[in-house]
Amino acid sequence: MGETSAAVIAWLEHQEAWAPLLFIGIHLLRPFLFLPVMLVCITGGVLFGPIAGSAYSVIGTMLSSLLFYRTIRLVPSGLKRLGALKEKWMKKNATLTVKQVAVLRLIPFIHFHLLSYCLIEISADFKEYTKSSLFANFPLAVIYTSLGQWITLLSIPLMVLFSSLLIALCFFIRKKYEVFLWREFFQTSA
Repeated sequence: MGETSAAVIAWLEHQEAWAPLLFIGIHLLRPFLFLPVMLVCITGGVLFGPIAGSAYSVIGTMLSSLLFYRTIRLVPSGLKRLGALKEKWMKKNATLTVKQVAVLRLIPFIHFHLLSYCLIEISADFKEYTKSSLFANFPLAVIYTSLGQWITLLSIPLMVLFSSLLIALCFFIRKKYEVFLWREFFQTSA
């Protein structure tokens, strides 16, 4: 396994201008290859360094998010499935803020495109979704790319503690109001 990864890294180093394009392409193919975003961003840090790797990861995650926005509308069953998954995960009628999505993207086991679906719900149009997605993807790409080695050295209890702290941070930056629908507030007995 170590020989294979060393061969891949050596091959990418000799590709010069093609290596960043291939790396961004891997970001686009990531959902189909079932690769975690965290792993791809860490690989970008190893291959290109923290600054260039972060830039390529931001571009790759943004293109992946924009591709998701365009393609999810073509697959209504996928949109319904993500809606049902979000409803199981959160309270009914609850929405996340862009800041919460940015923090939740740092937690490795939360689905990237489920959070993109949450951004679609709170965005009025494609332009607003693009801005929200850039804001939410930037911390993910920078932190996992530049601190990739540090995160991979963490033990499982420390990773659970780190994830718990991120969830607590999400709780503190949430919206502080609740929306009640008229028909739910004045329910009539049958």
